Amino acid sequence: MVKKKRTRQHIIADLCVNHVERYVLLCGYSAERVEHDYGFDLVISTYDVNGEIENGYIYAQLKATDSLRVLADGETISFTLGRSDLELWLGEPMPSILIVYDAQQDVGYWLYLQAYFENLANFDLAGVGDTVTVNISKKNTVNSAAIAKFAIYKNNIIMQIKGVIRHDS
Repeated sequence: MVKKKRTRQHIIADLCVNHVERYVLLCGYSAERVEHDYGFDLVISTYDVNGEIENGYIYAQLKATDSLRVLADGETISFTLGRSDLELWLGEPMPSILIVYDAQQDVGYWLYLQAYFENLANFDLAGVGDTVTVNISKKNTVNSAAIAKFAIYKNNIIMQIKGVIRHDS
């Protein structure tokens, strides 16, 4: 009889979640793991200095690897994403953050997806194939400062949409 096995990929995926959740908790925020993952692994809620919940969420997609692809400059990570995932992430009004976890070094690197693609000259999702490769600076490490920055991104979006959304019945 062959039993189910816990693979290395299962282990590093859990280590990745643990790595990110720790920094979320150190900021005084909370993270909910998405049970039925169709594009996001964590939903992060933020709280103000009084511990009161703030509007909006930060969405995180986590990718764990034992073989990080680093470009020749030694400072940039190359990572391939599926177009179907990009459709979801780029259509989301709240920040969608990609986190690539290097299990060998126990470090995560992040990319603010909407901002990344908005800053690419002439990027058109309709014109891409099944995959897109992104470049992530190794300076973008996941830590408490990064999580706090994600909260600022979210709060900036909330400020932009105040008074614009109408819920018609």
